Amino acid sequence: MRLAKEFYQRRDVTIIAKELLGKVLFSKVSNRLTSGMIVETEAYSWREKGCHAYGNKMTARNASMFNMGGCAYVYLCYGIHNMVNIVTNEEGVADAILIRALEPIDGIDIMKERIGIASEKRITSGPGKLAKAMGIDRSFDGKDLTGKSIWIADGMEIKRKQIESTHRIGIDYAGEDALLPWRYYVNDNAWVSKVKSIKDVV
Repeated sequence: MRLAKEFYQRRDVTIIAKELLGKVLFSKVSNRLTSGMIVETEAYSWREKGCHAYGNKMTARNASMFNMGGCAYVYLCYGIHNMVNIVTNEEGVADAILIRALEPIDGIDIMKERIGIASEKRITSGPGKLAKAMGIDRSFDGKDLTGKSIWIADGMEIKRKQIESTHRIGIDYAGEDALLPWRYYVNDNAWVSKVKSIKDVV
């Protein structure tokens, strides 16, 4: 069952980020369906310096973050990689959750084709890779997460003891806020992203 918009419109972005673990992200591009179980997320709030909308300041890049919770925020990283985020909270309050890794379920051959490799190993183990594998680009920015091209549905129940938390990746510029333990992942899941290098991160 698809998640209702009310799921996304709650105030605490960290709770939603944890509850997204085990849920299934779907995309449908040119009538080709792909999906994967969410196994890693990062929470961002306008109140902290790691967020694109720190101070609740709107720009052309982050405008989708100010929509009512329940839409996608997709931005370009390093000028190459699309990053898929889930907008939360009420309209005008810029909170969002980065989807960092998926365990692929549907359309694995399609994903391999898009990534350009023969093996499925780690094709969705980083935010840039999973967006490419799912066919998600900037045209998805602002799209309704209960629509026909991108949505999230119930999946596997992840118990609290299975969830690990640590600091977020690649936001050293955020100072003390970079140390917030707002990265969440399923313990011992093979698809969680590796962070030894920029290549592994994306």
